[in-house]
Amino acid sequence: MRFSVVGIGYVGLSLSILISQKYEVKCIDIDPIKVNKINNKISPFNDNEIEKYLKNKKLNLEGIVSSEKINESYSNADYIIIATPTDYDIESGEFDTSTIEKTLSDILKINKSSIIIIKSTIPLGYTEKLRNKFSYTDIYFSPEFLREGHALYDNLYPSRIVMGGTNEQSKNFSNILSELALKDKNEINQYFMSSTEAEAVKLFANTHLAMRIAFFNELDSYCEKYNISTRKVIDGVSSDPRIGNFYNNPSFGYGGYCLPKDTMQLLKNYEKVPNNLIKAIVDANSTRKDFISESIISKKPKIVGIYRLIMKEGSDNFRTSAIQGVMKRIKSKGIKIIVYEPLCREKLFFNSEVINDLQQFKKNSTIIIANRNHIDLSDVTEKVYTRDIFNID
Repeated sequence: MRFSVVGIGYVGLSLSILISQKYEVKCIDIDPIKVNKINNKISPFNDNEIEKYLKNKKLNLEGIVSSEKINESYSNADYIIIATPTDYDIESGEFDTSTIEKTLSDILKINKSSIIIIKSTIPLGYTEKLRNKFSYTDIYFSPEFLREGHALYDNLYPSRIVMGGTNEQSKNFSNILSELALKDKNEINQYFMSSTEAEAVKLFANTHLAMRIAFFNELDSYCEKYNISTRKVIDGVSSDPRIGNFYNNPSFGYGGYCLPKDTMQLLKNYEKVPNNLIKAIVDANSTRKDFISESIISKKPKIVGIYRLIMKEGSDNFRTSAIQGVMKRIKSKGIKIIVYEPLCREKLFFNSEVINDLQQFKKNSTIIIANRNHIDLSDVTEKVYTRDIFNID
């Protein structure tokens, strides 16, 4: 069998590597720099497993720029996986799915016999709308459950495989993912359902994670306000096996590729459904940033240093990181901000100076705020403001 994967992000590339261990895979992207790196066995992302597999494994994998060889890539493919970005559009209040529809249009001009699997995160009911719009039934949604920096690992050791289809083609694709994983196949649960149900699994799963983060953040806000030990309270709460000792480390809010946009999209889908909790989860993230910002502003610092824009250790992503919302709130009060982020190559980040000399950054900062603490700051602990209790992501 031949596969084409459209979109070389964490999702698309990790799937391409997984499948190309056994099958021919063409991975397609508009960015020639990414494509060139893959063809030279270099990962475009920080991900240990992706780096190792590209460098050391024999993979039947070719990167292709979307404007080149596109006919060949689509016409010969038995399965085409769409993993293009679907960022949340604040104006429309929904995911921007234009990349999916353009890709589908291009595919169906060339190949009307392939099985099309959507891995991009999409609104509820969207797959069914696509089937009707393009008069093509072999379009299925299969959500991904990947962590930033561990995308290939999470494909090799999947928590579960969810397929938005119950026919032979859907089961065949799910079995391929299962067989190529390193985890014992008998330990991988596979779930088959309608694509709309699979879309709901993705959005509700991520919203539940966001809810848990928001809960422990609000617990921490209370403890900080009344000067009691957040750690002792969390330890006591989390010792209940029904609650568990995980996803409980306070932060400046949830952020990253998935949780902010997925929670807002789910709330949009609730327009005609009574709800309190889903809206509260979205609102809680903004409230937490307000609380953190006010805590910093109350200290009346002259210069606030932002230690790292990335969401967590090992990630190279600082898109929609929670600390950016805190930055904006502090800057609105006229307080100067400087940034330490080695992954930022620009001299300014949202008009704040980027200082990549760590010692100079620490010296110039009146107070340093860090979503996650680090040994880099061990010599200036008196300057550091963080809500990181357990020193883990």
